[in-house]
Amino acid sequence: MFASVFLIILGLCYCSKGSSQSFLGRPRLFSPPEALLKSVVVFECELNTYPKNESILLQLYKEGNREKLLGQYTALAGETAIFPIVIKHYHEGNLECVAKAQNNSKIEPTVSYTHHLRVVEPVKGAQVEVSSGRVEFFEGKTLELRCKLIAGNHVSYTWLLNGQPVSQSPHHRAADEQLLITRTTSQDSGSYMCVATNTFNGTDVFTSNSSEILITVKDVVSNPDISFSVLKEDSHNYSAVVTCQSAKGTLPVTFSLYNRTELVANTTVGERNAEFKVPLVLGQHLGWFQCQAYNGDKVAFSAWIPLEVVPVGGPVKMYYDTDVGENYAVIGLKLYCKAAKGNHPLYQWFLNKTLLNDRGSFYYLVHQPPEQSILLLSVGTSSAGTYHCEVSDSFDNATAISSRTRYLDKEVLNRLPVLVVAVVFGSFTFLVLLVSVCCWVGVVFRRRQFGEKSIASLELVRMKPAYEGELDLSDYDEDVDLVRTARGEEFDQGSEVSVDEWPQIVRVKKTLEDEAVEES
Repeated sequence: MFASVFLIILGLCYCSKGSSQSFLGRPRLFSPPEALLKSVVVFECELNTYPKNESILLQLYKEGNREKLLGQYTALAGETAIFPIVIKHYHEGNLECVAKAQNNSKIEPTVSYTHHLRVVEPVKGAQVEVSSGRVEFFEGKTLELRCKLIAGNHVSYTWLLNGQPVSQSPHHRAADEQLLITRTTSQDSGSYMCVATNTFNGTDVFTSNSSEILITVKDVVSNPDISFSVLKEDSHNYSAVVTCQSAKGTLPVTFSLYNRTELVANTTVGERNAEFKVPLVLGQHLGWFQCQAYNGDKVAFSAWIPLEVVPVGGPVKMYYDTDVGENYAVIGLKLYCKAAKGNHPLYQWFLNKTLLNDRGSFYYLVHQPPEQSILLLSVGTSSAGTYHCEVSDSFDNATAISSRTRYLDKEVLNRLPVLVVAVVFGSFTFLVLLVSVCCWVGVVFRRRQFGEKSIASLELVRMKPAYEGELDLSDYDEDVDLVRTARGEEFDQGSEVSVDEWPQIVRVKKTLEDEAVEES
């Protein structure tokens, strides 16, 4: 009990001693949240709770850095501290105000809550830098651009290509001051510019536009196509005009023509095709030719083709397929025209000896050189007539080979073909003859096997009775009496079984006896 009372008295004495001791309240720091670089900003630090008759030292620091003092103020009578500061870059961050008794080390210092300051430097002097190197290169490479500034922070960047914003995509990525384009194509060519922007207090906007920089992405020349046509110089001399053509590629392009490994000719042109003239002998294989194209990156190759011109030769065949509509009526035709040989043919179609153009009211032509030409025809009154086709060399149409003529109209096409009628009638006749022959063969075979006797007589012969006295038993080793006894019993059984048939047997016997008398 005495111990508890002692502790209570001791606690009261300690509280009385603490209440008589001086202490500092928490200071409060005031300033705008943003400040322009090199501008003068006034920071205020207010301390409401402080001991009387004590001078208070108020100091401004960045949080976590007490080595660099940003400002200080001595308050003698509790007035608010004022810190006019010229803003630098290092002022950005969390600031705090520290209050301490200037001449009394027993009073613990106190610190305000932190206050964040954003320092804004207006953007200036934007320039585009090509980090990837060259401003002119071939497609497929990577383009990296950076927007460099002389001054500015808290900046947002916009990239423009030919005055339009660059859209983000898997191959176009903009991050901070960098623009990265992978797998470039010729569509990425143009004038690039960056626009740098920052704001102050949400109202003042600062912008800096860079100068434009021209980027050229060149297309690699594509694999060329190779073909040739025949040119008739005179009645005896011909030339092959070989054409090399690429679908894409930045100009100029150098085209080369090779005969296997031998360079025939080359030329550099400001277009994507070139022609080479090669002497030609009709009907003779002059080798395998290839085009090569180059515009600075890599060589592109065409396929190999044989340089051989086969003149048109006969015969020229014309045949057709039918298109059948309702009720199995022919409503359309596909007429084909083919020559036996020739790899540069010119096809012409004629109706009643009148040349047909590529398209008409009831037809149109589909040329598929050198294999064939097709005339698609709608069957009707307008299409009736005599058709034929002619084939000549495309480079020399002085001589043409004609197919046979064929008359076609709706009635002829829908008439039952003579061949079909012949086949059906012949098949029926064949079946009739086959059945007749089978019957005749059967009759002849039966007569040869059984002679001229009728079937009824054969049955009667089979039923003719054998009398006991007519049997020849000399070939048997058995007991004769035993055999006769057995046979007699068999006949007796037969007589018993066939009592009802006896009148018929009598009539048959009489008939046989009459036939025997007639034969004798």
